[in-house]
Amino acid sequence: MKILLVRPHLYLTIAKRFHAFLRLEPLDLELTAAGVPAGHEVHILDLTLERNPVRAFDKKIASFSPDLLGFGGYSSQAQHVKQLAMRAKAALPDILIVAGGVHATIAPEDFKQSESFDAVIRGDGVSAMEQLVNTLASGEPLPESEYIIPIRSENFDALTAAPPPCLNERCLKTRPRRDLINPENYFCVCGGARGERLKTLFPPVASMRTSVGCPHRCSFCVVHFLANGKYLQRAPEEVVDEIESLEQEHIYFVDDEMFINPKRAQAIAELLLSRGVKKKYISWARSDTICADPEVFKLWKQAGLETLYVGLESLEENYLQDYNKGVSPSVNRRAVEVLRELDIGLHAAFIVNPDFAAQDFINLRKSMNFAAPAEITFTVLSPSPGTAMFEENKDRFICDDPYLFYDCMHTLLPTRLPLNQFYRYFSLLYLFAFRQNPWRAKKIKVPLRDLLRLIAGGCRCGWTLRHIYKDYDRRLW
Repeated sequence: MKILLVRPHLYLTIAKRFHAFLRLEPLDLELTAAGVPAGHEVHILDLTLERNPVRAFDKKIASFSPDLLGFGGYSSQAQHVKQLAMRAKAALPDILIVAGGVHATIAPEDFKQSESFDAVIRGDGVSAMEQLVNTLASGEPLPESEYIIPIRSENFDALTAAPPPCLNERCLKTRPRRDLINPENYFCVCGGARGERLKTLFPPVASMRTSVGCPHRCSFCVVHFLANGKYLQRAPEEVVDEIESLEQEHIYFVDDEMFINPKRAQAIAELLLSRGVKKKYISWARSDTICADPEVFKLWKQAGLETLYVGLESLEENYLQDYNKGVSPSVNRRAVEVLRELDIGLHAAFIVNPDFAAQDFINLRKSMNFAAPAEITFTVLSPSPGTAMFEENKDRFICDDPYLFYDCMHTLLPTRLPLNQFYRYFSLLYLFAFRQNPWRAKKIKVPLRDLLRLIAGGCRCGWTLRHIYKDYDRRLW
């Protein structure tokens, strides 16, 4: 059997702009491919890399002629997935097409009306793909399980109303099929150590998953739903074994929170040091995790931790309470100080609330000054599909297709300021953030070509952000 797994392309312009700074491998599809039993041919097509993605898709369908076509994708890509599925079905009427990924897991009913799809896959793609391929290869009808739900099943509504299935230990231990992608296509802007001369600002980066889920319940986050409330962790030995097998020097941990279990995090760092593994690491961490165990992060600094992405969200009590972060402004501030003392690079992520007045943007600029020097980014608070917040606010959405506009840059909710003015202030935040970058303060030397590439990409992002309001109905401006 020939199987094609597809990462859909990006639609919204701002998503394409940010793709110039961070382009991670399709780890979800690599893991799904690892679930395919031996004896079958699997290809991965990443359409985010293509200048003309539709043409590239048509060409791949014609040349490979797959028996099974599987899509991943987020909610903002769902429209593209449907359009591509129609094209594939028209070219190959007998092809079996399934939709998986985040959107299929949280909103499977969105694919029900399409005649192009045969099933949706929820949750664990590794187990689902193994079951699906074995069943089809034996000539049996399309299976129906907690993972695989045929579109025309009489039980579709009942099965999709249940929470998605949990990942199992086998899935957690599965190593991705990285042999199916070109690692040189994937990179991340990396700041380097103090005084370092970098060969490039955009080194190749490998994605790595050491845990799934999160025990916290932030109001805007869908992670706990996707993981069915679980927090599953890989053993330190398995994590380090995989890190040793990677050819890239830079590793990006895609865990929602890598350091929640400090004993496990410490064990991984100690193994890396004892084995002499010399890599550079980028990860996410909560501010309260940093404050609770600074010694763990000191150890990780020795092991090669270069940058931490920290969702500070805000330095104001009222907003942190609204977001149900479970931290205080003082904890956020202390986390910034800890990373500064350890000389670990900070990527500070803040949330801009649609209810912001002009003064709130000014206050946020003061918060930026405290976090600097750092990489600083902003997202617009938007209800995430699959959360209670999404359901509670669906009558307030200002766009016809909230799935399409869910990219954390477009607001789904009405803004207090006129939309034009809101995005003028929002784009200015990124301008001020760029001035707070850590490379000058840390005297890091970067190639001129990369610096020009970074500036050009930043200018394109700024221009696009300033004019995001034009993506909405003109009456909202």
